[in-house]
Amino acid sequence: MMVARIVIAAVALAVPSWMVSGWLGEAEARLIAAEAGPKQEFAVASVSEDSYCTAQLKGVVRRVASACGLVEAGSTRGCQPAEAASLAKLSGPDFNALFLPLAKRAHLIQFDADASELDVGGRAIAERAWSDQRGASFFFVVARASPEGKAEHNEKLSRARAESVLAHLRTTFDDPDITKEVGLLWLGEEFAQLGDEFCGWSRSRAGECTEKDINRSAFVAWIDCAI
Repeated sequence: MMVARIVIAAVALAVPSWMVSGWLGEAEARLIAAEAGPKQEFAVASVSEDSYCTAQLKGVVRRVASACGLVEAGSTRGCQPAEAASLAKLSGPDFNALFLPLAKRAHLIQFDADASELDVGGRAIAERAWSDQRGASFFFVVARASPEGKAEHNEKLSRARAESVLAHLRTTFDDPDITKEVGLLWLGEEFAQLGDEFCGWSRSRAGECTEKDINRSAFVAWIDCAI
């Protein structure tokens, strides 16, 4: 009788221990599986998002939007070349490659050498690009300068070009949200120079186009990627 009681007590103690061990094993297995599975990106909330919104492009858009004045009202607007390179965490050619799928939607506003004023064609194409929102959240203006003269001067020149586009949009469109939607990048000659293959994109000037021509420009496009 005593032996039977001992056996029953041992079983009673073993069952909870076995169950706890099983639960812990299952929890550990789920944790390992979750860590081994695909990492979650950030929330996607826009129904207008297009297929070109890769995880890498979304990451760039989010970092740039946070640092260049698109997320918090009243923050500093725009990013300088060194900041842009750091934010993108990509080489210049790789940064440009992210936007290749936008070829049919983006536009290039061209400028005269050492100038930042929009001509008639530049104003028209800025308005055309802005009117093609399709529910997108962010309008990027990425301005450059061709590699002539001093880098510091070209940085200021590309900034003036980006701000010229923003100023024209502000005076042309009655949009109270424009300061929340337009993000400026001025790259000077230091980062992400365009090759002459971009001469085939929609641009504000027809005719001959060289690498110098295409880098005296501002890339403008709505970005549909939700962040």
